[in-house]
Amino acid sequence: MSPDAEGGSERPLTHEEVAALRGEILGAGVVIEVAPGVVGLPLRGELVDETLHTLVLRIAGHERLRRIPKHGLRGTILLGGRQLPLRGDTLRVRPEDRTKRLTFAGPRRSP
Repeated sequence: MSPDAEGGSERPLTHEEVAALRGEILGAGVVIEVAPGVVGLPLRGELVDETLHTLVLRIAGHERLRRIPKHGLRGTILLGGRQLPLRGDTLRVRPEDRTKRLTFAGPRRSP
């Protein structure tokens, strides 16, 4: 298992990756590789909604949407024709505050 999958150290996001994640991510393709408590991984789908603590995916061939907790989530997101690392803990902010948080304060800090 890689250090990322075990919760170890991970490389910081580049400026280009942060800039891409600051914008709209709804409609992007995603692959969820690690999500504590979620069965049936990896999941491939389209991001259709986002809340403070969850991502909602439309999985091809399934009628129901899947709500995936952001906490501990690891995967890949396809934005602007590029594959970017998807880290749920980095995105654990209200969607409307993501631009400010990623620009000025960095990822959410745990208490």
